[in-house]
Amino acid sequence: MVTIDEFKNIDIRVGKILEASVHEKARNPMYVLRIDFGGEIGERTIVAGIRDRYTKEELEGRKIACVVNLEPKSVAGVVSNGMILAAESGETLSLLVPDRDIEQGSRVH
Repeated sequence: MVTIDEFKNIDIRVGKILEASVHEKARNPMYVLRIDFGGEIGERTIVAGIRDRYTKEELEGRKIACVVNLEPKSVAGVVSNGMILAAESGETLSLLVPDRDIEQGSRVH
């Protein structure tokens, strides 16, 4: 079990995907996403293994929820500075998105 205090340490924010490019060096189908989290955080690069589930056109311009306080991790030579959040059931993957238009950088509680 995770305590409420441990959960509070996870910084989840709303970001807008500005660009999705194919990660050519990755073994699995991945995108390199450039995401804008607004003034406090700015732009981040996040590598996501969702290329077989979403087209670039479906991603670019979309607002999504992301964890922004993970340690950076190199994924096939590209440093990823966060993690997108999605739900999965069998073959279906669904990005977690705000249901109303909300400012980039807004905290998810």
